[in-house]
Amino acid sequence: MIHEVDEALRGLLRESGLEAAGVEVVLDAPTRDWAARRTAPTVCAFLYDIREDATRRGSGAGEVHDADGYVVARRTPPRWFQLTYLVTAWAARPQDEHRLLSQVLAGLVGTGTLPERLLTGTLAELGLAVGLETAGVGPDAPAASDVWSALGGELKASLGVRVRAPLAGVNRAAAPPVTEGLVVRSAPRWQDGEPVPGRRLRYEEVADPGPEGFAGPRERLPAPARRRRGGRQP
Repeated sequence: MIHEVDEALRGLLRESGLEAAGVEVVLDAPTRDWAARRTAPTVCAFLYDIREDATRRGSGAGEVHDADGYVVARRTPPRWFQLTYLVTAWAARPQDEHRLLSQVLAGLVGTGTLPERLLTGTLAELGLAVGLETAGVGPDAPAASDVWSALGGELKASLGVRVRAPLAGVNRAAAPPVTEGLVVRSAPRWQDGEPVPGRRLRYEEVADPGPEGFAGPRERLPAPARRRRGGRQP
């Protein structure tokens, strides 16, 4: 999921006009050595904090259906995580960096979710909204000064971008539907030296299975109708 968020965010930054202007968008850690090697205008989105949003943790399990509508697996609910990025601009002059940051801010601040067209892999399959918050990182995230200190660089202007994304749950295969009837016989009894037939319990419309006590395969009934979202039947 993390790499899918990376690519979606980088695609959104490129669409804000950076790619058209020849500005490179990278995900590198902006260390002192990295900055010294920069020769072209660059916007860097560095992921520095990942933590679970426990307030959105769900319970239970959802059903996974096959093409015929039968349940083939059960899936645990997704877990939500907050990914926090430090977005910086790198150019020859501070005013050029600020212009790039302004362009990034204008492109992100009006976007509350990552566009569906940019989502890939499990993010696209889940079909859930991936939240995006710009320049509003909460107090629980590490301070920008601490991040710069850990990177060994000098403090500079940056934007905090937080993405709330789901991590797909685990699928567990479900047992196949029952297609055979069951016949139960009691043990043979004897009366006056003669065997007395035991009682038989059986489903209706199931053929006599013979001495083994199990019926042959039965016709597979149609899968029950699935409810649409909102409780309406299809």
